[in-house]
Amino acid sequence: MRAEKPQRGEKPARKGPDREPRRFKAHERVRPRGGGAKRVEQKQQPAVDEPMRIAKAMARAGLCSRREAERWIADGRVSINGQVLKTPAVEVKPKDRVLVDGQPLPIAEPSQLWRFNKPRGLVTTHNDPQGRPTVFDNLPPELPRVISVGRLDFNTEGLILLTNDGELARHLELPATGWLRRYRVRAKGRVTQADLDKLKDGVEIEGVRYGAVEATLDSVQGANMWLTVGIREGKNREVRKVLSSLSLEVNRLIRVSFGPFQLLELKPGEAEVVKRRVLADQLGPQLAAEFGLVEVEAKPAPKGRKGFKPSKPKTRGDA
Repeated sequence: MRAEKPQRGEKPARKGPDREPRRFKAHERVRPRGGGAKRVEQKQQPAVDEPMRIAKAMARAGLCSRREAERWIADGRVSINGQVLKTPAVEVKPKDRVLVDGQPLPIAEPSQLWRFNKPRGLVTTHNDPQGRPTVFDNLPPELPRVISVGRLDFNTEGLILLTNDGELARHLELPATGWLRRYRVRAKGRVTQADLDKLKDGVEIEGVRYGAVEATLDSVQGANMWLTVGIREGKNREVRKVLSSLSLEVNRLIRVSFGPFQLLELKPGEAEVVKRRVLADQLGPQLAAEFGLVEVEAKPAPKGRKGFKPSKPKTRGDA
């Protein structure tokens, strides 16, 4: 049976299921093309908003630290405008197209910091050659891609700071911040408080000089002792090596604080964001502004008045 032809003035019946009209998102532009056709053009945002060294741009995007970025570049994993980089001594500009492992460089998100309670038996690396479980494979699913502020070794547990900003991580882990890293330590052996007090002047072990160590004897349980130890440098296995020089064998090591940030009641495997205003207060006005944690609103001075001072910095949202 033939289908009836539409009457004059009527539109032909639409074949196939009805479809809702295409809805365009706010970041898409519709530009007309020849013949009245339209096409959707995706508006791309620059990965950097100002010229900077490529390693810094990668760190600010939260991919890795500056040092790791330099290794990635040496391995040929980074290109700018189709040219594979051979050196990190390259400046990237907002109009440049940067690819890392073939993927566009992510746009840097506002700097954030998290407290994470690292369980024992995880390595603080993104890829372990030995195939051991990593911190980053065991983070809560709601966290974005993050990097760690320093590291804790495989058998150390407790507080580790995570951030989405490699430049912030680099600043926080520098000994120049003067932040004390405090640990609870269970060790086998015997020492006196007088022995521990000698560590305040630092100690040299196998040709390596370790800075001042704050150590307090808390209690004795059978063959073990509980100590509280504070260090400011955070060299590789520093607490274990320093206590080993006193014939103490560490069998449990828990970091309970990193500068002003504490482990508190955070359970193993849990993460909690540090409020932006708290982080801004700890960094100080200059660094808080550098990492985009505060905005300075400058108001014009009223006519005829002298000595005008700009308003105090305001902290951005606590997300």
